[in-house]
Amino acid sequence: MGQCGGAVAWPVPTAASFPPTLRLLSRDSPTGQHRAVLSRCPQQGHELLEVTGLPHIQAQWRGYSASTGQWVLWFWCADADPHPLRCGAAVGAATVWTSRRWGSMGRSTQRVGPLPHNPAHNTGEGGMASGFCLPGTQLWLCQAGLWHPLTVPGPFACLAWSHSETQLLYVAERSRPKRWAPCAWDVPGAARPDKEQFVYHEDWGEALSTRSVPVLCALDLESSSLSVLEGIPEHLSPGQALWSPGDHGVVFVGWWHEPFRLGLSACSNRRSGIFHLDLSSRSCELLSAEHGAAFSPRLSPDGRRLLYLEGDVGGPHRQCLRLCMLTWQTRQTVTVLDVVQEPTEGESFAGLFTEVLPLRCWAADSQRVVLSTPQRSRTDLLLVDTEAATVTNLTAGQHHSTGPAVGAVTAAPVPVPPTVVSQVVAVLPPAGQELPLCWVPVEDTPIVPAVTWKTLTVRPPCSGQSPAVHSECPGDPAVPGCCLGTRDPRDGGYRGRGPGVGGSDLGMWPLPFTGDTAPMVPISPVNYRGSLGFGQASISSLLSRVGEQDVADTQLAVEQALHSEPLDPHRLALLAGSHGAFIALHLLTHEPKRYRACALRSPVSNLPALLGTSDIPDWRYTSLGLPYSFERVPHAEEVATMLLRSPIAQVQTPVLLCVGARDRRVSPTQAVELYRVLRARGVPVRLLWYPQGGHALAGVEMEADVFKNCAQWLLQHVGLP
Repeated sequence: MGQCGGAVAWPVPTAASFPPTLRLLSRDSPTGQHRAVLSRCPQQGHELLEVTGLPHIQAQWRGYSASTGQWVLWFWCADADPHPLRCGAAVGAATVWTSRRWGSMGRSTQRVGPLPHNPAHNTGEGGMASGFCLPGTQLWLCQAGLWHPLTVPGPFACLAWSHSETQLLYVAERSRPKRWAPCAWDVPGAARPDKEQFVYHEDWGEALSTRSVPVLCALDLESSSLSVLEGIPEHLSPGQALWSPGDHGVVFVGWWHEPFRLGLSACSNRRSGIFHLDLSSRSCELLSAEHGAAFSPRLSPDGRRLLYLEGDVGGPHRQCLRLCMLTWQTRQTVTVLDVVQEPTEGESFAGLFTEVLPLRCWAADSQRVVLSTPQRSRTDLLLVDTEAATVTNLTAGQHHSTGPAVGAVTAAPVPVPPTVVSQVVAVLPPAGQELPLCWVPVEDTPIVPAVTWKTLTVRPPCSGQSPAVHSECPGDPAVPGCCLGTRDPRDGGYRGRGPGVGGSDLGMWPLPFTGDTAPMVPISPVNYRGSLGFGQASISSLLSRVGEQDVADTQLAVEQALHSEPLDPHRLALLAGSHGAFIALHLLTHEPKRYRACALRSPVSNLPALLGTSDIPDWRYTSLGLPYSFERVPHAEEVATMLLRSPIAQVQTPVLLCVGARDRRVSPTQAVELYRVLRARGVPVRLLWYPQGGHALAGVEMEADVFKNCAQWLLQHVGLP
């Protein structure tokens, strides 16, 4: 590999040289003429920004990971192979190379601007590098002190076109100088290592361990420039950005990260606000409440209204939310939909529980909004009139639950159970004429045969204090069964929504053996009191009753299902994860002879041990009904209470444990401790350890292995071949 003026001369690859990439974000420009796509190469660990629709040229910007510090820009011409732009970095100055295409068979490359010669520059160490190309010109910009890997996916992620379609807005991570090699100070004349080399830097917890200090970046396609936006207060971490009307500023969500960061993934209760950054004056204005948790801003097509979600700071990590709307010119805010405490029997709207609004949730009239949210035992598509503050359920009465709304005229219904999983679209009629919608299938989808379902309502003895436990039951005519809860489209099973602790799920497998036909396995997730979709009062009722109310509700649902359906009560198994695994372990302790086997993912078994190992230590206090503050340390009586609620004591049932080594939400040491206890007692136990797995154990290969092993374990210990 040769060098030219301190820069690295990269070989010219062919189109086949590019490894396969995983698409992360894709955004069409307002007119639909251009498209920006963010992708990641799993093999090399770098991100790729591709801009299509530019005249004669398809631009691609490739950023390499921090481990290499190298960034290379590639572009395709209409009549040529990919050609790499030279790569370099500068200290204290900007370095620019331009490449001009002279014809279909020839190119010339010219370096413009100073490039201090330094061996470290050849790898881009400690530098920020970004690049893009325009018709006829490609530009590569390197600046010192900043390196910005793209922040996707996650709560910070965004990729937004300006209204003029000349700029792209995205979120990246501010880098730190690369650490010196060990013992570099032993070399005569070598510089001393940075004093900050071993300083601890916080991150945002589960699934965000590489995210600490996000920054907003603007890519200007006309002026051939890239900039990091200035003026954002230092105590905020920005994300979810979009352009303000007229492209004069940027609207973004800012999360407070002082005095320290708590886990943000699946947590809508962190203090955050909607801010407006004026690009000319660099002034930052708070648009939402001072002490709220506001996020997911969406600007109306006419640019006059800004819609966003808002919840309370603290408490359960997932809560019932408010839908707020700000008039842009007057800065006046109104609450379109308020928190629903306890929906009545005849009330169709149970509150908003969605994590994010669809990017194109606004209808063309800038008055109506389409969104999807859990509603009792299903996920429905709702139409909200922001002026009349009314809600219309677009999927009420249909035998399916819906996935996320794609836009104001589209949705993706997902049946419960998965008899059909398909995409459909519908044109949104004028206001007042929305029902019934005419759904048009996008593709033909085969129907899964011999599967039916129904909903059960389980009323606990204290039903007057909080909403009832709800359930849904699938099965087939020959082998009835029950499914309590709803199907989560992110995985292949059914999931009870659980409280605001992120990923709580619990399933009961009642295994029948009747007739000569092959048995089906009914799966029964439970929406116990505290689950999403039943109003805020249901969620709040679980606080201080964790390990008691949720366990009792689940067991009651099991008993009612066994009473109302022809199931074999001697062949029950439990399948659960996270807080659902916590409930399952309690069930095994309270009913040791009821369940034959148990398979757990990322289980919670020892509550006090999570105080110093989890990214959400606040939930340990909140779940017991205790107030949380950043400076709080546990008292002896509080630790004793947590230990009494921990289900690690008396489990005697065969247990399979599946954990991710990178789990920041529930430390995998919880499963290791439980594994050792069960081994010492002679209880059949198996531990599966996934080195790259997080709390969700996400990924095709990982999910397939977990599902296969869980199914084999349960079938083995209940007697199925």
